[in-house]
Amino acid sequence: QVQLVEAGGGLVQVGESLRLSCAASGSMFSMKSMGWHRQAPGKQREFVADITTGGLTNYADSVKGRFAISRDNAKNTVYLQMNSLKPEDTAVYYCKADTSGRRYWGQGTQVTVSS
Repeated sequence: QVQLVEAGGGLVQVGESLRLSCAASGSMFSMKSMGWHRQAPGKQREFVADITTGGLTNYADSVKGRFAISRDNAKNTVYLQMNSLKPEDTAVYYCKADTSGRRYWGQGTQVTVSS
């Protein structure tokens, strides 16, 4: 089992920045990657970014150049630096962890970008 605890959401203005964090604990030995998805009201959950244990990153086209994902392996924590935020980035952001057996999700953190 893997437990994920997110932090860092909030209300910001257009163009501002936020940094999300996700701390993982539990059975880490089979971890392959960690990352973020988001779900806006009335929409399906969508991929945002992820990073492998080796440091390879992948981003959704909608956030490339604005968001940056990183990880601190010693702390089992992944970060999502979100810059130049837009109203369409408003969503609940969910941390995910992919192991060799299954995917785990965090409880979600709300990000609201006000114009």
